[in-house]
Amino acid sequence: MARRKKEKRPAWGIPKGIVLLATPEGWRTSVLTLEGGMLCGHLDVPIDTDPHDARAAAAVMVTELARDFHDTVVEVSWDPPREPWSWTARVALSTDGEPPSEG
Repeated sequence: MARRKKEKRPAWGIPKGIVLLATPEGWRTSVLTLEGGMLCGHLDVPIDTDPHDARAAAAVMVTELARDFHDTVVEVSWDPPREPWSWTARVALSTDGEPPSEG
């Protein structure tokens, strides 16, 4: 009986959302996945980074994660902030398969 070769999947799923928090220790992220998982960690930017720049860095992190581990292009859309220290974003699969233009 021949065994099927197991396809190795990444340990995390395709991103579907981001939570970004400004804390006294630095910028914290949670990435929610389509499969129901959550990846938590810190954003590798200085503590005093402007919130706009921190959101941009989080979006880049998630788009690179989707591209590098799932061969998928995603778009990040930030929701209006509800608190001055907390931001959320929706992550959607790109409809055209091309990353958004930079300018």
